[in-house]
Amino acid sequence: MVGIYRVVALSEDRFAALYDAHYRAIYAYVYRRLSPRLDDVPDTVAEVFAVAWRRLDQAPTGEQELLWLYGVAHRCVVRARRSDWRRLRLLARLSTEARSRPFAEEPGSRAEEVLDAIERLPAIDQEVLRLVMWDGLSHSEAAGVLGCSVNAVAQRLHSARQRLGAALKEPVAGSFELTRRA
Repeated sequence: MVGIYRVVALSEDRFAALYDAHYRAIYAYVYRRLSPRLDDVPDTVAEVFAVAWRRLDQAPTGEQELLWLYGVAHRCVVRARRSDWRRLRLLARLSTEARSRPFAEEPGSRAEEVLDAIERLPAIDQEVLRLVMWDGLSHSEAAGVLGCSVNAVAQRLHSARQRLGAALKEPVAGSFELTRRA
């Protein structure tokens, strides 16, 4: 039993030394390759070292150690980019599908104009409008989704309505509803 603990302790010591020696280089490597998507950098670096921990027995020592980590980092960066690319393609496809569905419009309806105006608003305005006005969430439910207080949702919704009204060049009623045909 003592032998197992010794092996684990040696592995932990080796991993700690590997991490301490190469963290900055791996972070810089990932940072340079994911620079437009900086939010993904810490997760990708963590993934590199998680793989290094799982495959520590395969890791070379000495000068080859950093090169091996660069190889692991390269594969993690490729996966992160591929995941991001898939997410963007899905969003584009969903957006195209949503725009291609006809709205239940009454004669004289400005639904398409309202959609275009909403797309010109800041992202947080778009989201709060969609959550409350389209998805029918209450302020407290929207607050849970957005991770903020109910008062913050009310303020954001008020501001979003004002900006939407300005984008439409005339005031928008307190609640408008756009429903899609099934």
